[in-house]
Amino acid sequence: MHNISSHSFDQTTPEQPAHEALPANQIKDIPPRALTIAEEIDQLTDPSFMTSLARGLAVVKAFSDQRRAMTIAQISHKTGIPRAAVRRCLYTLKQLGYADSEANNFFLTPKILTLGYSYLSSTPLTIAAQPCLNQVSRMLNESCSLAVLDDTEVLYVSRSATSRVMSVSLNAGSRLPAYCTSLGRVMLAAMSEDELQAYFAKVSLRAFTDRTLVSEEALREVLIGVRQNGYAVVEEELEIGLSSIAVPVRGASGATVAALNIGAQSARVNRAKLEQNFLPALLNAASELSVLLP
Repeated sequence: MHNISSHSFDQTTPEQPAHEALPANQIKDIPPRALTIAEEIDQLTDPSFMTSLARGLAVVKAFSDQRRAMTIAQISHKTGIPRAAVRRCLYTLKQLGYADSEANNFFLTPKILTLGYSYLSSTPLTIAAQPCLNQVSRMLNESCSLAVLDDTEVLYVSRSATSRVMSVSLNAGSRLPAYCTSLGRVMLAAMSEDELQAYFAKVSLRAFTDRTLVSEEALREVLIGVRQNGYAVVEEELEIGLSSIAVPVRGASGATVAALNIGAQSARVNRAKLEQNFLPALLNAASELSVLLP
């Protein structure tokens, strides 16, 4: 499962601060670095919070399509979790059958899928979505996806792919940043001001292409347009050559609970075609799904 993390792991240590050579009057202008996963976990001081479980889940999430097998040192570097703790997490996962190893490389086993299957098999939205997505995909001959917002990322819960439009493979369980995807912007646009403030305080905005919006001010302006229009279009912000359009999927209360999108190659599909040809089909599909939600 591909996971583009919202965390930045390009960190400096206390012994080598990034602003060491800068004049004192410029240090205040340096934005604070993003916390590591381990630092975020350590900040939670609730006595009921189980740090060891949080670390184990972070170790599981460290694996991706690009790093299907990793060493203890690599996982420790990616998450910020001490090597000794990573070793205990991997030992436990291996004993339970969720991970295995070969030499010094650890990898997840198919059993790990059981952790997410309960959600996918019990949620009305995911149960009803696949036939709907298949129909849209056949009609437009493009890939169609359904996703929910999970923290700062979109989590794919259902997908019907006609071809591979990205350099990475997307499937149920894949994650992408919310701020530079049409799926994410639809769901961000539905947030309250307090929720948006919390989101921007947490997310690390970085450019994936030279067209990626990484300014909070610019993104807020775009989100205003998404609210007004009822859909989001993103052109080559996540990956060059990829464009997408997304619409909200609402529950009975009218609240946005998910987003539905079409992704296509920019060379074949421009913004006008996304809006004129693809948008009506997406709106119809979202309406059908909304009827099935509580």
